[in-house]
Amino acid sequence: MSAKVTLCGMLLSSLLLISTTNVQAKVYPLPPSNSRLVGEPISYVVPDDGRPLETIAAEFSVGLLAMMSANPGVDPLLPKAGSELTIPSWFLLPDTPREGIVLNLSELRLYYYPSDKNVVYVYPIGIGQLGRETPVTKTKVISKRANPTWTPTEKIRENYAQRGIQLPAVIPAGPNNPMGLFAIRLAVDSGTYLIHGTNASFGIGLRVSSGCIRLRPVDIEELFQMVPVGIPVNIIDEPVKYSIEPDGRHYIEVHQPLSRTESEDPQTLPIPLSQAANLFLTDKDTNQTLARQAIIDRRGYPIEVTHSK
Repeated sequence: MSAKVTLCGMLLSSLLLISTTNVQAKVYPLPPSNSRLVGEPISYVVPDDGRPLETIAAEFSVGLLAMMSANPGVDPLLPKAGSELTIPSWFLLPDTPREGIVLNLSELRLYYYPSDKNVVYVYPIGIGQLGRETPVTKTKVISKRANPTWTPTEKIRENYAQRGIQLPAVIPAGPNNPMGLFAIRLAVDSGTYLIHGTNASFGIGLRVSSGCIRLRPVDIEELFQMVPVGIPVNIIDEPVKYSIEPDGRHYIEVHQPLSRTESEDPQTLPIPLSQAANLFLTDKDTNQTLARQAIIDRRGYPIEVTHSK
């Protein structure tokens, strides 16, 4: 059952969510190993306060594209007061080992599985833009740094120069640093890629970076404090997730795939399906009509596709 959230119902929403106004990551108890479904759907009635969709997304620790995919046609600059939004606050865990950090690029989410707790932390992220993609790889955390400086690469400085912006060789730590106040360095490519914060509120849940992974300031601070050096980091790109739950219900969750050229539309770009995904689609208890419609719609949250009996 979904919960209605209005201005008069903020107390209710605080009970349903790990965080709303505090803008922290949601924390979910891990389901059994044969289950991948976590969270629950939430409905939100837009108040007449003039806030853009990004602010509402941040309130629920959701990325901007996730909100737009879940609510097609919504005005991202000024959602209509009184309209009802779907908050994509439930999802299927990636089909990976539940350890360390797992990043699903198409999903624009980061999952952190602490070794000492039976929970998962879920954060929306910004990733590499077209032509400067975040790599798919298995790596690990090699260092952490608070108040980092930023040394733009030559390529980044050239890109900024083309827009009339002359970057210095080193950006000092502080509120004007695009890396924010915390950075977690990954081993891949000799430490080129980082998980870090940002000095801008816009861009989380979008392809905006030069290849690094961005988190909202409160999220990176929390993750920075929890993550130990040396833990594994698994970066995947899986727009389609699916699960047959212990009670027999079938779910599929479909995200827009990452485009590789300017001409590709992620909403209509064909999604190659793995052999396992095709087996799920053709399972006798999967409603193929609903499942294939979910692949077309790409709402970014789990859709039940169990055959009715």
